[in-house]
Amino acid sequence: MATMTTAAARLLLLLVAAAVAVPFCSGADEALAAPTTAIIHELRPRQAALSGQLAARAGIKCGSWRLGVETHNVIGWETVPAECENYVGNYMLGDRYRHDSQVVINEAIAYADSLRLCHNGKEVWVFDVDETSLSNLPYYAKHGFGAKPYNATSFLEYVFEGSAPALPETLRLYHRLHVLGVKAVFLTDRTEDERAVTADNLRRQGYYGWEKLLLKPAAAATGAAGRPQESVVPFKAGERQKLRDAGYIIVGNIGDQWSDILGAPEGGRTFKLPDPMYYIG
Repeated sequence: MATMTTAAARLLLLLVAAAVAVPFCSGADEALAAPTTAIIHELRPRQAALSGQLAARAGIKCGSWRLGVETHNVIGWETVPAECENYVGNYMLGDRYRHDSQVVINEAIAYADSLRLCHNGKEVWVFDVDETSLSNLPYYAKHGFGAKPYNATSFLEYVFEGSAPALPETLRLYHRLHVLGVKAVFLTDRTEDERAVTADNLRRQGYYGWEKLLLKPAAAATGAAGRPQESVVPFKAGERQKLRDAGYIIVGNIGDQWSDILGAPEGGRTFKLPDPMYYIG
């Protein structure tokens, strides 16, 4: 009787362990890489706590406004409220933005490590580019952190400099996935005429060996402000469907806009990085 009880207990432990793994194919055992310190932009506020003080003094609760943005309750906005410019600037340049990004990426890596992968060359992770893989913070720090109307001409000039730094946390996820054997697909609403500079910028910032770089047609319509005239959800969802039709398995999907991750097929799991500087529907 004692032997049967011991055997049953062992079986129960095995079943619990098996249930924890996310069912794709096989797991991996390399430890998580510890986050390293990297600077996205050289500017720094004198006090990180200044964000909270600014929020308290602002005409609206800027911290609550940012929460509404990140939870997709505040939508369709064109600029950051003028009274929140300093709040957003201090958030983006302070420790909080980096720490919030670390939380997202730590969860993404933990999820990736739990996958049972097939290692058939068809498992991919979809990455957005702007404010996900590359940071445009050097540009927005000089243009009101999103409080000023978007200027397509000056922004494209910045893009064609090819100088955007990598988001350190996303780069950490990218390299972890490379170790695990998951291929990267970049899916961006940048257009085909920006392909060369985008690919070069990505490589120089440490992204290498990706499977695909998917961009919108160069003739894609834009509104008066230079932002996409129509929702990018159909485009991005359509490109993900093409990946599935080609036999790829989208195990993960990460972006800074809700429009990066909405629309079937979304992928095995989606992750949203913080971005209170602009909205793309």
